[in-house]
Amino acid sequence: MQTNSFPKLHNATWPGIVGKGPDSELPISFDKMLEMTAAAEVNGVKFDGVDLGLLDPHINIYSSDDEIKKIADKIANLGLNVGSLVAPIWGGPTLGSSDDRKTFVEMVKKSCRFGKVLREHGVRTYGVIRIDSASSPEEWSKNPVNNTNLIAQTFREACDVAAEYDEKLAAEGEICWGGMHSWKAMVETLEAVDRPNIGFQADMSHTLLYLLGYNAPEDRILPEGFDWNDRKALTAGLRKLTAALRPWTIDFHVAQNDGTSYGIGSHDKTGRHCLATDPNGKLDVANDAGFWLRDENSILTKAFEHICWDGCMFDNSVLTQQQTWNDILATMIKVREQHGWS
Repeated sequence: MQTNSFPKLHNATWPGIVGKGPDSELPISFDKMLEMTAAAEVNGVKFDGVDLGLLDPHINIYSSDDEIKKIADKIANLGLNVGSLVAPIWGGPTLGSSDDRKTFVEMVKKSCRFGKVLREHGVRTYGVIRIDSASSPEEWSKNPVNNTNLIAQTFREACDVAAEYDEKLAAEGEICWGGMHSWKAMVETLEAVDRPNIGFQADMSHTLLYLLGYNAPEDRILPEGFDWNDRKALTAGLRKLTAALRPWTIDFHVAQNDGTSYGIGSHDKTGRHCLATDPNGKLDVANDAGFWLRDENSILTKAFEHICWDGCMFDNSVLTQQQTWNDILATMIKVREQHGWS
């Protein structure tokens, strides 16, 4: 029996899109992702909601208010809520032209408007708008100081727009994004933005690679040739990482990783998401989520009302099995039982 009602448990819709496409597999439809989320159940417990990628072919960011309300009705009729939204900012890289940066801010604005309609509908009462730099570590490394400032300047403009809609922005910690490709770079970027409505979006799969210094060997925390059986050293590494980034964390993804990077289709290499039941997974998922959900004194931070599973770049044969989502939900339930509240 579930004793905790928070954080709410969400599934992500974008695994049906990310890594799919002409050079990979066909996307899985939005309706199918919703259907499998709503059908998942473990001992009477179900997902509370979904986080949405505002991305074609699932969702048109240019939707009218009435079209957005129809999407909201569809989700609500399945007994689900909406949490965080992913802004489609990749057509406007922060390290591109001035027009690119204007496009970035405009996409954030459109995402905030989308979120406002969902809030007014009643289907969305919590969550943030997720962003990243939409630029590569290679581009960033050409001039780290100036490029960090350029990313921060763009994020500040986006934060000011988001504030008009009472939204917070969460910068995604992922090794494929310049200025957020290492834990130190991520902290420096957030500090440079200097706005109250920006924070960090931690994904357990992506942040594990911060420990290994992918794309930033100088920032690695675990030593070369690290033995994954050395749980004491891994715990120390996770403590150091989360001490730096947890104070910024306002959005959180439960995930598993086998310690490698991975990319498929048009998506750059990033943390390899593994199934919750993968025997090669390096994390004790339910336990290690606590490094993010609890402070250094093991007190719950309650910094966000929901957590989400992000399972990108699995084969369609895996994503379309209902058991996959039941297993994921079971892991999410364990996280809530160990680190939740009522």
